[in-house]
Amino acid sequence: MNRTQWASVTAVVLALLFAGGAVTVASADRDGDAPRTPTAESADAGFARDMAVHHQQAVEMSFIVRDRTKDEAVRRLAYDIANTQANQRGMLLGWLDLWGLPKVQAGVAPMTWMGMGVDLGGEDGELMPGMATRAELDQLRRASGREAEVLYLKLMTEHHKGGIHMAQGCVERCVPGVERDLAQGMVDAQESEITLMADMLKERGD
Repeated sequence: MNRTQWASVTAVVLALLFAGGAVTVASADRDGDAPRTPTAESADAGFARDMAVHHQQAVEMSFIVRDRTKDEAVRRLAYDIANTQANQRGMLLGWLDLWGLPKVQAGVAPMTWMGMGVDLGGEDGELMPGMATRAELDQLRRASGREAEVLYLKLMTEHHKGGIHMAQGCVERCVPGVERDLAQGMVDAQESEITLMADMLKERGD
């Protein structure tokens, strides 16, 4: 399957998932149950906001390393992560639009919806656990070849660990439905990628 075909398939899948989310919300309201449209303070909305930010950095790091190495295995992994997380980010932001909720909640620390209220200061860009600092991103931009590969794999491993922790929080707290299913999919996929990256680091002597 070429990239054009893959993009078409991805678009169809995203459309179906997004429609499924809309149907879930609408049907709950029609049935007279407790309101199913998430509030701004809900786990559903908090996860969508925070994971969208978390994913954006993974996409950024992946594009950086693709320009800093010619290693096909690393470039392929980076492409897969960038493509997957960019699509997921679009879904998360789309749900916030569907719910009529802001994409940024001023005055609320990241991961408050998990009962954590993480405040890492953010002075160097590390907004949530696992996220790289601006200094680390600059280091990745300056690196090349094996150095860039190793740094990317290490940074992305930590990034995935933070992402898994947050996604697991949604699995435990979000309303059953497509968003919680997506969160579980993130846990499964990123755990698998952590194993892959550990093997790739061993191949490079790290």
